[in-house]
Amino acid sequence: MKNKKFKIPALIIVILLAALAFGYHKVKTFGDRPINVSSETIFTLPAGTGRVVLETLLVKHQIMQKNPYFSWLLRIEPELSNFKAGTYRFEKGMTVRQMLELLRSGKEAQFSVRLVEGFKLSDWMKVLDDSAYLKHELSGKTGEEIAAALGMTDTKNAEGWLYPDTYLYTAGMTDLSLLKRAHQHMEKTVDSIWKGRADSLPYKTPTDMLTMASIIEKETAVKEERAEVASVFINRLRIGMRLQTDPTVIYGMGENYKGNISRKDLETPTPYNTYVISGLPPSPIAMPSEASIEAAAHPATTNYLYFVADGKGGHTFTTNLENHNKAVRVYREALKNKNEK
Repeated sequence: MKNKKFKIPALIIVILLAALAFGYHKVKTFGDRPINVSSETIFTLPAGTGRVVLETLLVKHQIMQKNPYFSWLLRIEPELSNFKAGTYRFEKGMTVRQMLELLRSGKEAQFSVRLVEGFKLSDWMKVLDDSAYLKHELSGKTGEEIAAALGMTDTKNAEGWLYPDTYLYTAGMTDLSLLKRAHQHMEKTVDSIWKGRADSLPYKTPTDMLTMASIIEKETAVKEERAEVASVFINRLRIGMRLQTDPTVIYGMGENYKGNISRKDLETPTPYNTYVISGLPPSPIAMPSEASIEAAAHPATTNYLYFVADGKGGHTFTTNLENHNKAVRVYREALKNKNEK
């Protein structure tokens, strides 16, 4: 008896091929569907996540609905299965395939934090503590402890030694790592400006220059005035006159400062109260901008010993107490008229 070969009818083969083509098309079409996000969405993919868990997470976070085509898409396009752990930013209009390509790329979402010039270290730490996805290792640390964590050896306080800027970070980065970048940037900036500083300035160390810069930063927001403000304090240092600058008093008061300075505050000794101490305070009182450091290193050449607000956003500079007192009266009158309107 001869063996008879079993033959699949051609029609069935055509139907199977058509079904496969239809399924393949449906899977491919599924990959081109937009995910279910109406605005920017942050998604974290844990380490060790496989296909099944990824789909579970996406459904749980309502980024997509459960769909049998998802697993088939990963089979048909296996390169899309090579996703990497991390925190990603999904955008409106992104397709399933684009989402998987992003997870495969490892291009994690970047977040930004603005560390503002003129703010104190404690202000910066509050900003960092409130920054999402940043790992906090320095919360509650003092300026001295932060300096030690940053590996600072020339100064015991990190105040002033961090460069104001907008910093980018990815989820899980530590505040220590971010501040190390800020410190390295400031060190390079100070070193460069210190080497090119004007001659015969009354600074013994770069910290002195940075301390002066921090005072300038707190005294004026007008870029064009900074060199003149610097000249006032440089002239005072040269003749042994106290700096008598309110921001140093405020810094020395710490948490006791409630928005106003009294006569008693001006007379109460602290290491930073320049109405009581002679010379510069022991360390910076804020994070100075590069412009203020430049002003401290290149003050204007003037005979000014005084300045006071002019009521218009700037200051009036004078060379003697009599003219200074006149300028103070003008300012107070302008302030009175403004408040009466």
